[in-house]
Amino acid sequence: MDKYTSRYHKFYDEVVVPKLMKELEIKNIMECPKLEKIIVNMGVGEATQNSKLIDAAMADLTIITGQKPLLRKAKKSEAGFKLREGMPIGAKVTLRKERMYDFLDRLVNVVLPRVRDFEGVPSNSFDGRGNYSVGLRDQLVFPEIDFDKVEKLLGMSITMVSSAKTDEEGRALLKAFGMPFKK
Repeated sequence: MDKYTSRYHKFYDEVVVPKLMKELEIKNIMECPKLEKIIVNMGVGEATQNSKLIDAAMADLTIITGQKPLLRKAKKSEAGFKLREGMPIGAKVTLRKERMYDFLDRLVNVVLPRVRDFEGVPSNSFDGRGNYSVGLRDQLVFPEIDFDKVEKLLGMSITMVSSAKTDEEGRALLKAFGMPFKK
C-alpha cells in the first residue's frame, strides 16, 4: 500500500524547493526552509461562565483540522477574569506532516478567499525567526463548519512554524505556497 502524500507536499517538493533554492541562492537542498508544524489555537475566555462553549470549540477544531484538540487549562488564577487555576479556557491542535500540508492547502485556497473584505494577510506578523502567525475572527470561514450548529463565533490563531532562519526566508516560503500577503 502506498503512503498518502498530500497535494501540497508534492507541490513543495516539486515546485517550492527549486523556486526557493533559486530565489534565496541556496546550494544545498537541506538548507531550504520547510514547514515544520502548524498550530491552531482557539481561546475561549467565556468558558469560565459557559462550559458548553469549550466543548463546541473542541468539536469545531476537530472538524476543521481532522485531529482531536488538546484542552488548554488556565495556569494561574486571575480574579479579574473570574478564572481559577485548572479551568479549561482553550483548545489547541498541532498539525504535522500530511495533515499540516492539507490544512495549509485548504487555508490558502479555500478559507482565506472566503474571508469578508479580504485584502491579504499582514506581512508583518513574523516573529523574527521565520515563523508566521495569523488570526481569524470566526470559524465560519471554514466550509466544514455548519452555520446552524454554531453557538458562538470563536476566533482562532494559526501559527506556521518553519525551519527558516529569518523572516525573509519564511516570507519567501509562504509566498511560494501561495499565501496572499498584503501589497
